[in-house]
Formats: sequence, structure tokens, C-alpha cells
Amino acid sequence: MHSFRSNGTAMRLNKYLASCAVGSRRTADALIFAGRVRVNGEVVREPGRSVLPGTDLVLVDGVVASPTEKLYVVFHKPPGVVCACKDRFEKTVMDLLPPSLVGQGLFPVGRLDKESEGLLLLTNDGDFAQEIMHPSFGVIKRYHVRLTAPVDARTLQQWRKGILMEGRVVVPVLVEPLWGSEKSFWIRVDLQEGKKREIRVMARALGLRIRRLVRVAVGKLELAELQSGAWRLFTREELCRMIALGGRI
Repeated sequence: MHSFRSNGTAMRLNKYLASCAVGSRRTADALIFAGRVRVNGEVVREPGRSVLPGTDLVLVDGVVASPTEKLYVVFHKPPGVVCACKDRFEKTVMDLLPPSLVGQGLFPVGRLDKESEGLLLLTNDGDFAQEIMHPSFGVIKRYHVRLTAPVDARTLQQWRKGILMEGRVVVPVLVEPLWGSEKSFWIRVDLQEGKKREIRVMARALGLRIRRLVRVAVGKLELAELQSGAWRLFTREELCRMIALGGRI
């Protein structure tokens, strides 16, 4: 995996903001384009603007943006909670973490929809989130999917060839059966890019219904024995090593 480090020299504004726990670089870009970021009193709308950490004063909505201690959390998301920092009507993953962590600017890396469960990473390191989420870095996410009825080999082959989503064919990395019975059927689906509700949309297009959807691995990092609703802290180095080389939580 690539490594992004500040060397004390000038940085792109969006990268600097990502180091300040405002979210991913995509979030930083949105703040900049919206005119919510000032550098030395000037509204800046260019994500590539150079800033010098420790010298330039950067404000987001009038609040000083400064680099924070980086945190990396592995969480077993239970079903019924949303992957959001806050929600007026729904329980979020943040509601299940201690206040000492929530107050550190954590945000979910990617998302699992409300009904889904399993391995979820949270961090306040925008560069790390970019590495995990962007398809160009090649981090594969593995899911175990329980269908409401058995699926035949022809339908699985259709799924492997890809499904039309948002105007283009999206092809999974892998689709294969796991185990089944007369009332249920488990399959494994590996994805490299994560469109919203991608597996559910694919299944629906094939006439299949999902009873349960569990993310069991990110890269070579496996969920293993971490109980639903439980979490663990790691260093960036530990987590990157486990994602790249393998590890069980």
C-alpha cells in the first residue's frame, strides 16, 4: 500500500485538511469548493493550493484546522445502524463507540448499508481512507451473502459477467457458492469498487433476494472472532500490514 506522510514542507490544501480529521480528501474538496475554507484570511476554492503546515492559518467554517492524532478503528457493525457520523432519525455506528473516540473526528471508511453487517474501518486519517476506498489501490472487500433461495450455476455465471448499474456494466472480482440448504444459500462476493448498495442492486437485477449480507474481509484483514458491536484500535502500520499481508481480528 502507498504511504502518505507530511515532511514539513508545503502540502496541497485538500491533503492538509484530510490530515486535520475533516474527512477524506473528497470531503475536503467539497468544503473547499463550497467556499468554507480560508487560508490566511482568504477564501480558497482550489484543492491544489499549497499551504505550509505550522505557518499558514487554515480555517474551516471559522475554526482552525490543525493536524490531529491519527486513530484507526476496526469495528464489527451490527445490522440496523447506519454508517454516518450523525443522523437525526437513525442510530449510527458512532452511537456504539465511546465518546472518547467519537470526539476525535472519526468517520467510516466507505460504508455498509443499514441492513448489512460486518467489518468496518473508521479513522480520522483522510489519506488512509483514500487508500482503502479508491479502486486504483486494489483493496478487495469480501462479502458472505445469504440468499432466500438456492441459486443455480447459470445465474451465478450471469453475476460474474457483470450487471448494468448507473449506465455501465459493473463486474465483481469473484462470485462463488459457499454452502446452502433448501431454505437458504450462501455465496461469496468480492468487490474492488464499492457503489452504493452494489451487491443488493446486482442481486435484485438477477431476481434474487438477500436475507443477510456480511462483510468478512478488507484486503487480507479478516473479521474472524470480533463480536458484533465490538471494536479494536490499531496503529496505521499494524492495519496496513494486516490488510496487505493478512490478519484476523
